[in-house]
Amino acid sequence: MAHETDNPCYAPGTPNGFDLTLSRHFEAPPETVWQAWTTPDLLKQWYCPKPWYVSEAVIDPRPGGVFNTVMKGPDGEVMPNSGVILAIEPNRRLVTTDALTPDWKPTGLPFMVGEITLTPTADGGTDYVAVARHWNADTMKQHEQMGFEVGWNAAADQLAELLRTL
Repeated sequence: MAHETDNPCYAPGTPNGFDLTLSRHFEAPPETVWQAWTTPDLLKQWYCPKPWYVSEAVIDPRPGGVFNTVMKGPDGEVMPNSGVILAIEPNRRLVTTDALTPDWKPTGLPFMVGEITLTPTADGGTDYVAVARHWNADTMKQHEQMGFEVGWNAAADQLAELLRTL
């Protein structure tokens, strides 16, 4: 039986190169950005690009807690997204995945691990980095074709607008 470690290209802990990244600067402190990420009613206001919207959001901010959303499209499309929080450092870092259920059971068809990093800046703002980590080139390519760059930037623009009101 072959194992990953039999592959000469395998190196535990080595990034696989299937990441998509968005970096932005927000004129709000990390605590405010964090609030927009972890408060369901706030997340609903910005999390997916219009005309899509989030109709439901459930967030239990702890390792193993749920991070679930339901996105709805203008033509009646419904896209449920169920996941768990893998790691959480309040006001600094949030890592989620759709690969596991809250009782740590594999979901069967994982799409990505998402990581949000918030770094305070001297101007009182936040450097924001969102990374979508995929298991393979096919799922990364699928995410690109779904509109990662345009969609995640549109959502980040909506987040920036919301942050100005908080």
